[in-house]
Amino acid sequence: MNINREQYLNELVNKKDNGRVKIITGIRRCGKSFLLFELYKQYLLDCGVSEDHIIEIKLDEIDYARYRNPFALNEYVKSSIEDTNMYYIFIDEIQMCSEIRNPYVEDPNEKISFVDTVLGLMKIKNADIYITGSNSRMLSKNVLTQFRDRGDEIHVTPLSFAEVASVYAERGNSESDAWRDYCIYGGMPYVLSLRKPEEKSRYLKDLFSETYLKDIVERNDIRNETEVLDVLMDFISSAIGSLTNPSKLANRFFSEKKIKISHSTIANYLELFEEAYIISSARKYDIKGADYFDTPLKYYFADIGLRNARLNFRQVEETHIMENIIYNDLIRRGYNVDVGVVPYSKTVVDDTGKEKKVRVQLEVDFVVNRGMQRYYIQSALRIEDEDKRIQETNSLNRINDSYKKVVIVKDNIIPWRDEKGILYIGIQEFLLDNRSLEL
Repeated sequence: MNINREQYLNELVNKKDNGRVKIITGIRRCGKSFLLFELYKQYLLDCGVSEDHIIEIKLDEIDYARYRNPFALNEYVKSSIEDTNMYYIFIDEIQMCSEIRNPYVEDPNEKISFVDTVLGLMKIKNADIYITGSNSRMLSKNVLTQFRDRGDEIHVTPLSFAEVASVYAERGNSESDAWRDYCIYGGMPYVLSLRKPEEKSRYLKDLFSETYLKDIVERNDIRNETEVLDVLMDFISSAIGSLTNPSKLANRFFSEKKIKISHSTIANYLELFEEAYIISSARKYDIKGADYFDTPLKYYFADIGLRNARLNFRQVEETHIMENIIYNDLIRRGYNVDVGVVPYSKTVVDDTGKEKKVRVQLEVDFVVNRGMQRYYIQSALRIEDEDKRIQETNSLNRINDSYKKVVIVKDNIIPWRDEKGILYIGIQEFLLDNRSLEL
């Protein structure tokens, strides 16, 4: 199975020879190494780059174990550059390059890491450097900041619906077949090579237990609270698309599991999940007041199949799954995505029969921004009748600006606009066309 990750390949091509280190990030097993060592390498060869000018170092393989020492890695790369032509340095699993004590100074606390190695190699004029990593140590956003303005991040996501649909089409299957399976098993590349449902289920479950959570535990030396991590991941899995915060989750721990845990500890663990790109959060944004709320947040999974596997495929409800998929595709397209709220006052009658004003907040699923572009998007599984349409668009119609408003529904429909200019579009058409918001 060969999937041309065209979006990410183009990003690498556009950043080729720009004097900056290319840092390829993303959740483990989403295809970072394949992108670099197969697709991009082939591009370089097709462009006339000699194979002996592509230096490949795979630190997870025993043949390269010695280069997990940052000094040995530095020496190996430099000794491999033998002329003035451009060399392309690929270092896979860079996090396996150990942090060690600096032997040249007396301070026992001064450490040397792969960051120092890479920054040194960047000074070689005929070296173009690319690094990938596959656990939270590399994927941590803190590592990226150490490169400051000398690195470009290429964030790779699991396969989009459009990529999965293209594979299904090659196999003679329909887009409807692709959508059905995508909603259940998601877009982790290896899943597409598995045909039996039980094989797909086992693979996704094992990724959590044997890769993601284990990696977080080992990286952060979490010894006594692995159960808490498991339960917290279950809580987040069951609450995608719902506003929550660490205090609410702490209360849930106590009420359901009789476990006392501080909200600050929960906040820390949620941050670890985000740093490993297992989940991401969307902040709450007051559209009229143009201001953010610190809490609560909505959490979404990087891959819906992983989320479903975490819950043993018990909660495969279309509403929240569709919302998660839309969120991921917007992020893939390079948008900033928030959860919108539209506050307004309405008159109600209390128990004594008196009228009074109350403050109400309506939600907009996504406020989407990129540069000067903005869209307001509502995810609606179905709009069966006019009452349902009015309900789904109530928040959108209370926004008094000229930015485009969109309702995405599950059904395959011909895109249309209502009398107030709101665009209605089917989920598959939205996902299959990167320019769908421009309709």
